[in-house]
Amino acid sequence: MFSLLSGCFEFMLRKEELHVLVVGLDKAGKTTLLERLKTLYTDVPGLEPSQVVPTVGLNLAHFEALGTPLLCWDVGGAAGLRSIWSKYYGECHALVFCVDAADRGRLEEAKAALDRALGDRDLYGAPLLVLANKHDVEGAASPAELAEVFGLGRLDGRRPSSIQAVTARTGEGVKPAVQWLVENIKKSQRPELIRRRMLSQ
Repeated sequence: MFSLLSGCFEFMLRKEELHVLVVGLDKAGKTTLLERLKTLYTDVPGLEPSQVVPTVGLNLAHFEALGTPLLCWDVGGAAGLRSIWSKYYGECHALVFCVDAADRGRLEEAKAALDRALGDRDLYGAPLLVLANKHDVEGAASPAELAEVFGLGRLDGRRPSSIQAVTARTGEGVKPAVQWLVENIKKSQRPELIRRRMLSQ
């Protein structure tokens, strides 16, 4: 009886883990971002940027930020792998779209990939954080430029969204981005939508 009560008490006190899906084109810096998150938020440092290889399947980062447990999924961004992104939409509390801001030649391709993702019903209400990665590179597109290219203004009222400049290699800008993410997931209806979906299965 004690173990049953103890288990119930522990379940009630357990913090809800937030699931974050990290996508973007190949070579945008998604895996480097996850490894930097491990270094910034855990006792076990992530891989150095020189050791990171392109993601073929799935990478995970599990950490706590602002007193909240997060599980981040980094899914491969090569053209042939983007079709699997949708398999994770239903369970994610937020979408992080990583963009190589220095690769202006692929911004339209990135926009098309993001538009395809946002058009999926399973992402309804999920906060969107666009990370303008590699912003330290000369000639990189600014967050304002990317917001215009991606048409983020049209999302007003439909989902919380933000675009922030980061450098995944060094961690610059990453912590403010994570803070925005956690705060906006908690303010959104997404956690409740996912809870209902899980109960109905």
